[in-house]
Amino acid sequence: MTTRRYFVKLAGAMAASGAIPRIAAAQGAKPDRPKKEQAMSIEAARNAVTAIDILLEPDATMLQRAQVVNDRLLKAFPKGFALDATHRPHITLVQRFVLTANLDKVYAAVGKVFASANVTGLKLEAFKLYYIPDKDIGLSGIVIKPTPELLKLEMQVIDAVTPFAVKTGTSAAFVTGDVPEVLPALIAYVSEFVPKSSGEHFHPHVTTGVAPKEYLDKMLAEPFETFTFSPAGAAVYHLGHFGTAAKKLKQFDLKP
Repeated sequence: MTTRRYFVKLAGAMAASGAIPRIAAAQGAKPDRPKKEQAMSIEAARNAVTAIDILLEPDATMLQRAQVVNDRLLKAFPKGFALDATHRPHITLVQRFVLTANLDKVYAAVGKVFASANVTGLKLEAFKLYYIPDKDIGLSGIVIKPTPELLKLEMQVIDAVTPFAVKTGTSAAFVTGDVPEVLPALIAYVSEFVPKSSGEHFHPHVTTGVAPKEYLDKMLAEPFETFTFSPAGAAVYHLGHFGTAAKKLKQFDLKP
C-alpha cells in the first residue's frame, strides 16, 4: 500500500469513528453555533435599521459654488471636512430610519416618484448662507428657496417612504468610520425630520462644511451673490456624521 493510500484510508477510519471531530475540538476548533444563537442572529439582522437620506444631486453650478465655500471653511478650520466621496453636496428631501431589510422596497416606491417627476427641469435659486450652531462650531450651508414644485416633490417622496419608516435608530444605523458614535442631536433630527423639517418647515440647502461660529458670522455678513441651478440626479444615501451623504445606496434614472 502506498503512503498516500494509507493516509486516505486512515482518515476515513478516523472520520467514521468520530475521532476527527474530537481532535478538532481539542485543537480549539469552534463547534457549530447553537440554534438559539443562530436564531438571535437572524432576528438581529431582521431588525437592523439604516439611516437614509433621499436627496437631489445638484448640477455643476451649485457644486462649484459649494466647493468655493468649502475651500474657505477648510482654510479657517482644517479639522473640518472636505466635500468628497463621503461628504457629497446634496439637497435633502427627507431623512428617515428604515429597516435595512426593506431598503429594496424603499427604492422601488421612491423610484416611481422620481420616474414620473421632471426633476432635472426644476429651477432653483440659492440666495444666502446659513449655519447650525453646535457650541463654538457651526455647520454651514447654502440656502435654497423652496418652490411649489420642490415642495410637491418632497411630499411625494415622504409619502412613498413613510410605510417603511421606523421611529428611531442608534449610531449603528449610520456610517460612522473611526468614530463609532454620532451626535445624539443627529439621531433626534432624523427621527423628527417628519414633521419638524418637512412640509411648511422644509429648509432646502446644500451643506458646505464646518467652521468656528465667529468665522461663519463674518461670512454671513458678506454680500451673497444669488444664483440659479437645477438638480442633476436623485439618489438614496446612507447617512454619516453631521448628516452627510456618506455612502450611495441607490441611484435613480430620471427623465431627460
